[in-house]
Amino acid sequence: MTALLLALALLAGAVQASEPRTVLVLGDSLSAAYGLAPEQGWVALTAEKLKARHPGWRMANASVSGETTAGGASRIAGELARHKPAVVVVELGANDGLRGLPLEHTRANLEKIILASQQAGARVLLVGMRLPPNFGPQYTQGFERNFVELAQAHGAALLPFLLEPIATDREAFQADNLHPVAEAQPRLRDHVWPALEPLLK
Repeated sequence: MTALLLALALLAGAVQASEPRTVLVLGDSLSAAYGLAPEQGWVALTAEKLKARHPGWRMANASVSGETTAGGASRIAGELARHKPAVVVVELGANDGLRGLPLEHTRANLEKIILASQQAGARVLLVGMRLPPNFGPQYTQGFERNFVELAQAHGAALLPFLLEPIATDREAFQADNLHPVAEAQPRLRDHVWPALEPLLK
């Protein structure tokens, strides 16, 4: 009987050890493949690369089009409980900025997401965004600074600007001039990957 229990315990341990670790992406339409088939988005493309390069890992995409940092902050506990991620990629803030929401509210929401993720044992990659200059220098600079200062304060990894590889290429965007086309998604994947891969320990 003791031998049987020991064998079952060892088997359970082996199954647990073989379960893939999860990268959770908590984002907005830029990560939810807005206007595209889901498999065309940078998150799905990164998931393919992750499977090829790090077979013990998988990606879960909890991104929602139109999501604000407040929405992400309200959802983070449930997503952490659901996916139990080892890494959380936070790509939120663009909708806050486009709506001109108070910078301190955006900062507080992002901080809540970062701290909740870290308290759950996950490493965090904070993906920043930039705003058009018509929002004024005080707001745009403060918006950008939020990401930098939060990453520094909480030891999170930082990718300063998700759209950096395509920002000046009008052909890389859909008709709304906000969301990247399918052809641009591999460039976003390749931009995110060097910031993400060191967290896969």
